[in-house]
Amino acid sequence: MAEFASLREAYGKALVRVGKMNPNVVALDADLGKSTFSRTIMELGEERFVEVGIAEQNMASLSAGMALSGKVPFFSSFAVFSTGRAYDQIRSSICIANLNVNICGSSAGLSDYGDGKTHQSIDDIAIMSVLPNMTVFVPVDANQVDGMVEAMMNYQGPSYIRIPRNDLPVVTSPGAYRIGQVDVLKPVGEVAVFACGGAVHDALTASEKLSDKGIRAGVISLGTIKPFPVEEVRKIASGAKGVVIVEEHNVIGGLGSAVKSALAGMPLKIDHLGIEDQFGQSAENYEVLLETYGLTAEDIENRIQSLMA
Repeated sequence: MAEFASLREAYGKALVRVGKMNPNVVALDADLGKSTFSRTIMELGEERFVEVGIAEQNMASLSAGMALSGKVPFFSSFAVFSTGRAYDQIRSSICIANLNVNICGSSAGLSDYGDGKTHQSIDDIAIMSVLPNMTVFVPVDANQVDGMVEAMMNYQGPSYIRIPRNDLPVVTSPGAYRIGQVDVLKPVGEVAVFACGGAVHDALTASEKLSDKGIRAGVISLGTIKPFPVEEVRKIASGAKGVVIVEEHNVIGGLGSAVKSALAGMPLKIDHLGIEDQFGQSAENYEVLLETYGLTAEDIENRIQSLMA
């Protein structure tokens, strides 16, 4: 049975690790430090953490100033707030100046199942991807969180990492992460399934079930949404008859848009599972929401079979 680990906790531990490597690394939070785990950096000293309060716009502007003074800030909030509420400051103060400010969107996607549409960020990838100079990461597990945080520290420019609230199985090995890295977790057969974040794990489950039915579905985790690895995605897809894209995000402007743009002109059947241009909703648990929006392993399995019929 796969080991599960908290990506939020991994983020906090990663801040401590890179903070030891670089004394200029600091963390800021908007009154959610216990939830995002950004407060963990206080292990290196209280001066390494700034509690801004419920003021994401100010946090973004403060981070820009800190970056101009030589610091390497990581600022965190729930994804819906760190990207949406502070958009103007991120655009004007961080991206236009191309500063090394690193943004963590925590409790992303549908993972904050109990708080409903106001707290569920199903548009954050699109919001961040449209900004020039911004790099966008979606880790598949706790190991990738650690590698991505180090890559963000070293990258000279703004970046965004999307962290879910729920624990996920560990499917990658510890180590450095390369921007634009593509992880083929299961070799491509008739079908190539491109997914990111938690959707990767349901795709792997669906692939296992399909193998018993004689359908070979490869699973590819795309952890860098921007800059998008166009050539590598085209090369992988060229060996398949069909492509299925799975994401816990609006079907507009996220992973699906990037994959379909990359595959333009290729003779492939393509299907795309995501949230169909609507808001989230409150639910008893996370699994109920996946069922509601057609994003379970069973849904992926059925869509692959339909594509190949």
